[in-house]
Amino acid sequence: MGKIAVVTGGTRGIGAAISKALKAAGYTVAANYAGNDAAAAKFKAETAIPVYKFDVASYDASAAGLARIEQDLGPVDVLVNNAGITRDGVFHRMTPEQWRAVIDTNLNSLFNVTRPVINGMRERGFGRIIVISSINGQKGQMGQTNYSAAKAGDLGFVKALAQESAAKGITVNAIAPGYIATEMVLAVPKEVLDKAIIPYIAVGRLGQPEEIARGVVFLASDDAGFITGSTLTINGGHYLI
Repeated sequence: MGKIAVVTGGTRGIGAAISKALKAAGYTVAANYAGNDAAAAKFKAETAIPVYKFDVASYDASAAGLARIEQDLGPVDVLVNNAGITRDGVFHRMTPEQWRAVIDTNLNSLFNVTRPVINGMRERGFGRIIVISSINGQKGQMGQTNYSAAKAGDLGFVKALAQESAAKGITVNAIAPGYIATEMVLAVPKEVLDKAIIPYIAVGRLGQPEEIARGVVFLASDDAGFITGSTLTINGGHYLI
């Protein structure tokens, strides 16, 4: 059995591509999901990757879910914090519920999911923690103060935890995708994509989920052992830092 990898939000979109790529690279993968039972069942049937339903916005639910995974598969070696939601709206109209939902799922989840596995990684002297942030956590985005704040917070989490964990053989890195051809992005009206988004991407197209997944596979590998506290920006030249 290969190393054990957990992907949160791992049955749809970028997360599904990550789960499939890690399995293809030889990892034993567990894919978490929150609520779409039909999509999770379809993903499991197509990939034979086991799926685990729990809410990453809850510490207790996450700890229980990860305990089930470790009981079924073994200790977690690679953790991909990918789960995320949007609740867009301009700030002066944003509700507390919109704010809290995004912060809880996109930022607080990093504590909820990582904390239950970090001690095991430290004891074993190995771990790979990869956080999927966003271009909008780097540059901000109108109508997404909640999302941008959470995704920027992800990057601070990565930098701090990387410093704490390096001596224990654990690397902690982020990937900041740009606009990727997922169900969510493709739901944007075509005229908006064609006029307001794609013209600003230097390579002239949306990214593909598999392009993000390849970055995850690299950061999870032994080849990336000297990379920690870093952000791999995969956005086609949309935003350069």
